[in-house]
Amino acid sequence: MLSLNQIIDKVLAGEFPDTREGVLLFSETPLPTLMTLGHTLKQKRHPDKVVTWIIDRNVNITNICLSGCKFCNFYRTAKSEDAYITTLHDYIRKIDEMQKLGGNQLLLQGGMHPKLGLEFYRQLFRDLKRHYPTLRLHALGPPEIVHLAKMEGVSYKEVLQQLVDAGLSSLPGAGAEILVDRVRRELSPVKCSASEWLDVMRAAHQLNLTTSATMMFGHIETVAERLEHLIALRTLQAERPAGHKGFLNFVPWPFQDENTVLRKKTGVTNKVTPEEYIRMIAISRIMLPNIPYIQASWLTVGKETAQLALHAGANDFGSIMIEENVVSVAGASHTFDAAGIRQAIRDAGFEPRQRDQDFT
Repeated sequence: MLSLNQIIDKVLAGEFPDTREGVLLFSETPLPTLMTLGHTLKQKRHPDKVVTWIIDRNVNITNICLSGCKFCNFYRTAKSEDAYITTLHDYIRKIDEMQKLGGNQLLLQGGMHPKLGLEFYRQLFRDLKRHYPTLRLHALGPPEIVHLAKMEGVSYKEVLQQLVDAGLSSLPGAGAEILVDRVRRELSPVKCSASEWLDVMRAAHQLNLTTSATMMFGHIETVAERLEHLIALRTLQAERPAGHKGFLNFVPWPFQDENTVLRKKTGVTNKVTPEEYIRMIAISRIMLPNIPYIQASWLTVGKETAQLALHAGANDFGSIMIEENVVSVAGASHTFDAAGIRQAIRDAGFEPRQRDQDFT
């Protein structure tokens, strides 16, 4: 069994720590040491002082979803009075507003709608690309892909290929939560399993489709389960075909608990402190040396904590989030405009660079 110092030496030598070693690093390393380790590893891969950010808009295709996740109070049933499916007219209005602000990427988050099949999404993407040929569609996520594949009786790769042919640019890492089935059965038993989520991303990587990964933490999971999640991502990333992009970005963010079923019925609340969040950023950089960008989630932790994260291994500041509905209704209330996000990065001692989903 390695000592803490031996594990740190192992990390600095470029070796991958296992779950037990990751837990020890996360739990026992003094915060300044852990931040320095994360920052050092980031600098090895990114020696410049650049921190990336993006202008995009998060539009929900529908709020109808049969998943019933206990941490989400955004979804509705098909019979709900306020259930909706976004119209093409609304997309056009929202995209025009986004482009006036300098953005050209639509983050399209759907839901597991019981009736909308693959052709609906193919037609939607074709319609959007017809109106905006250069628009980037960062859309859906593994749970929706699993849902569509089961509805249509086809493979994940076939679903993804048809969506790419219709205009899909990249696949978000939505619906990961914690990639451990014990946790998933408790939080979202209808949603895809951990292996299904990973299999969708494996298929996406085989197609060389740009992807990102996420983690929602700070609810019912253990620290060891967080590390299992990170190792699953690291392992999948290592499997991607040579020259393929795989995961370009990892986004860990704390569970937002306001008005959620999880809080109301079980008393589970978000107790993630700024220190714990910074530790998660650092351990993410340490455990994921093969994923180039780690994002600081200012939306859920605020400007100051996100700025500190840039000194612990993070090198992306995410989006100004022209529109965000899901975590906002659960308590995430921080806001930024383009000037503000650039200034926040500069104030933290870094150079802002606007990006797209391919980090170009």
